[in-house]
Amino acid sequence: MSELAALIWDVDGTLADTERDGHRVAFNNAFSQAGLDWHWDVELYGQLLKVTGGKERIRYYLDEFNTAWERPANLDRFVAELHRQKSEFFVSLMEEGRIPPRPGVIRLIQEAADAGIRLAIATTTTPANVDALLNRFFGPQGDHPFELIAAGDVVPAKKPAPDIYRWALEKMQLSPDDCAAIEDSRNGLLAAQSAGITTVVVTVNGYTDNEIFTDASLIVDQLGEPESPLQVLGGAESHATMVDLGLLRRLHALS
Repeated sequence: MSELAALIWDVDGTLADTERDGHRVAFNNAFSQAGLDWHWDVELYGQLLKVTGGKERIRYYLDEFNTAWERPANLDRFVAELHRQKSEFFVSLMEEGRIPPRPGVIRLIQEAADAGIRLAIATTTTPANVDALLNRFFGPQGDHPFELIAAGDVVPAKKPAPDIYRWALEKMQLSPDDCAAIEDSRNGLLAAQSAGITTVVVTVNGYTDNEIFTDASLIVDQLGEPESPLQVLGGAESHATMVDLGLLRRLHALS
């Protein structure tokens, strides 16, 4: 195994708890604006999260939970416009500062950047959503340390397909053996593993804490801060209190 050279991050649920109080709220705002009587409550949204990608999630909702709704002649255009409106609402929520980073996220990103570890994002969310989040966390002048943002529809197949990770690895000219991934869901874990990345840390949230994370390097409830240690839920390093660069290097050496 080569030395750890890059750290690839998921966004939603990993960098921040964006799903329940961000994307779900933005979807409902978009539905209301479009004159639809749809409402995704917390429980329903948890079921919809089985599918990655916002446009794909709308279609899944129609296929499985709202089959009686009369579809427009051009469903693709309708879904795309509805998703565009939803993304605008989400950006507004981020700009209002209503969604903070998860514990340990900024600390670990800065530690890795200071050590010369290359940083990238691999996500199914749209580039506008990623930009809004990074602008809020790192400032609006592009001061974030991420070398590459692989997001949205740059690949046709969303997680758990490995395409977004493979695209990022190709653009950065990296081998999977050079990298570790930070994810929050089973779909994300499967995507990273299918791309050949064997060092994957899973930081669960309220929507994913009951999922199965077979062969994850480490499963934690958060990345941890000095005053707020993490809880190890599975994997190696059972006595860890924070996910830091030293721990990632040890996990990478074992994978």
